[in-house]
Amino acid sequence: MQKIDWYILKKFLVTFIFCMLLFTAIAVAVDSSEKTDDFVKANFSTSEIINKYYLGFVPFIWSLLFPLFVFIAVIFFTSRMATRSEIIAILASGTSYNRFLRPYIIGGILLAAILWVGSRYWIPKANIIRSNFQTNYIDKGDPTKNRSFGTCVRCYYLRIDTNTFVGIRDYDTASKSARGFFMEKIKDNKVVYNLRAETMQWDATIKKWKFFRVAERFVDSIGERMKNHDTLVINLILRPDELRKDEYLKDKLTTPELARYIEREEIRGTEGLNALKVERYRRTATPAAVLLLTMIGVVIASRRTRGGSGMHLALGIIIAALFIMSDRFSTVFAIKGNFPPMLAAWLPNIVFAGVAWWLYRRTPK
Repeated sequence: MQKIDWYILKKFLVTFIFCMLLFTAIAVAVDSSEKTDDFVKANFSTSEIINKYYLGFVPFIWSLLFPLFVFIAVIFFTSRMATRSEIIAILASGTSYNRFLRPYIIGGILLAAILWVGSRYWIPKANIIRSNFQTNYIDKGDPTKNRSFGTCVRCYYLRIDTNTFVGIRDYDTASKSARGFFMEKIKDNKVVYNLRAETMQWDATIKKWKFFRVAERFVDSIGERMKNHDTLVINLILRPDELRKDEYLKDKLTTPELARYIEREEIRGTEGLNALKVERYRRTATPAAVLLLTMIGVVIASRRTRGGSGMHLALGIIIAALFIMSDRFSTVFAIKGNFPPMLAAWLPNIVFAGVAWWLYRRTPK
């Protein structure tokens, strides 16, 4: 690292921090104006608003716009260097263009590493704060978030292993009990066991489920047999914390927790896991996009143009918009269709890696 490297790296990091703080202030101002009524209804003081919401909201905004912050920062300060002919002077001194890119690569790797660690461990912890506020004070009043399916409220139908299916009716998360329960075991596409209970209750002392007024039905080559029990304890492979319909679950789990959750649900045969898988792969793909957008930004802004910084920023905004659109499209195709989740997370990076290479080859050196 020579003096010119420290000079560029310092400009990179200072401009990035400035952009991040500026956009964060704007986001907080807009969001607070929209949620003023919610804060009043919750009867929160200023300290409670900060602790119970914005300590989660601000990291969420950072993780969401982190690549954009980096991209704008690179274009902004590099364009100013090009306008003042600093880049021409650097290259005229005998420094190769690839050598000139070294501090940008170092800065991009540093910021990508910060985002990688943050998206895996720090951001999910902050999302717990934001999602709790969202669930308790905003979603409760939203009829689209509290719809029941038919006449069933808080119902669950789960596959707990490859052959066993359970259904739970009116589960209460506070008392950890339900008003109705059934379990079926399938073998060779035939029901070989059926259990129905009027109520179920989690026993915290023995860590097992208790079922009351139970009817068991066995089906085998002999025929059908019935057994009735007033109380029955079953070591069901299902814990109370798994009985939740949490729209923010994928945002609240750290990456190791998310990987274990996906693995467990795949063993159970649960469907609709593509959204979780895309989130898992994106936590690696987005930090890689930081380095990629850094290279695109410097290649665009290092060329001196008649439009100056304005032209560079306009071109950068267009490229950033295309990047975000491609990311959204691939995500929708993965969640709603049969598009592979890993490819959905990495496809924008793959496409824009080609764009970055094409721009690099055309840049005067």
